[in-house]
Amino acid sequence: MSLTKVPRTVPAARLRRTMAGRDPGEPHRSATPLELFFDLCFVVAVAQASEGLHEALAHGHHLAGALRFALVFFTIWWAWMNFTWFASAYDPDDTPYRLTVLVQITGSLILAAGVSRAFEEGDLLVITLGYVVLRTALASLWLRAAFSDPARRKATLRFAAGITACQLGWVALLFLPAGARLPGVAVMVLAEVLVPVWAQSAGMTPWHPHHIAERYELFTLIVLGESVAAATVAVRGAFERNQGTGALYTLAAGGLLMAYAMWWLYFTKPAYVLLATTHQAHRRRFTWAYGHYLIFASATAEGAGLAAYADHVTRHPGAPSVGAGMAVTVPAAFFLITVWAVHLWPHQRRVADRVPFAVTAAGVLLAAWSPAPALVAGVFLGGLVTVVTVRQRR
Repeated sequence: MSLTKVPRTVPAARLRRTMAGRDPGEPHRSATPLELFFDLCFVVAVAQASEGLHEALAHGHHLAGALRFALVFFTIWWAWMNFTWFASAYDPDDTPYRLTVLVQITGSLILAAGVSRAFEEGDLLVITLGYVVLRTALASLWLRAAFSDPARRKATLRFAAGITACQLGWVALLFLPAGARLPGVAVMVLAEVLVPVWAQSAGMTPWHPHHIAERYELFTLIVLGESVAAATVAVRGAFERNQGTGALYTLAAGGLLMAYAMWWLYFTKPAYVLLATTHQAHRRRFTWAYGHYLIFASATAEGAGLAAYADHVTRHPGAPSVGAGMAVTVPAAFFLITVWAVHLWPHQRRVADRVPFAVTAAGVLLAAWSPAPALVAGVFLGGLVTVVTVRQRR
């Protein structure tokens, strides 16, 4: 007796359901291997942004370097965040989906390749190309979701249309005169930020609180890790040149203490507690999600500031500089303030719980005038961690 294989056919109705919205209450929802790979490849772009800011600070281009870093990091963060929320809503993990995500990863690598040109020459061609590849691939996923999820078709089509229009705007920006590009960039950033607000006014797409919380926590680890790595490389290079050894020891100790404290403070409260309760409302959820731009950017900038201070120590041993110190302390203060405002403040009922954060932020900023800004800032942050931990145990 012979058995004949009958080819499997997938009904059209099933194909349409392949990207139906996922259940927001799905148990044991966590980041997938593809999402982890996506994050890993984004590390390259984060590292390039940190290095670009480091070089700008080291050469005294503080304002221009900060503005270019803000734009470059926006493109990295915005592309990462939009895919994160999309994947929380729609993730069939089939072959077309995987291939489209790999195209996004390719776009992130092209974007990373253009970061140095953006910092050194203000040339946005390559970084725009990478960004457009990233975002256009995501727009195609929103179109697929519109086909698969009729109940949310209006919102998903708005996402696809808004993202596509913005990419046309970024490309058009390349043809503007140099003097008109900065206002054009501001308009395009605003347009990008408003797309989710406009799209979700037509209907809310599903998302999973535990999944989103984990994805944001993982990216926090990425930027903190990049900060430590950037500072380590810079300090090692300075040690190899045998200059400013004492100051480098304090810089290394202070940088580690700051990184440990920043990690501790962010993970003091689990993010999913807010997302699963008070932050289901649109306004609070958008504030939390968008506010993480400052958390991620300041953590990345911290590594660049530590590296720039290491350069200053090796080039000008024994000559403290407030400007070099501020490259270390300002990002740390920004991180502290934004983590408190976005992530911790909703948990705090009493004024007494908030005062230590304000005092520590002031102390961290004033540390720029000390002979060892990283170590002094680290001591302030470590003290805050102690206060927060003792109060939690009580």
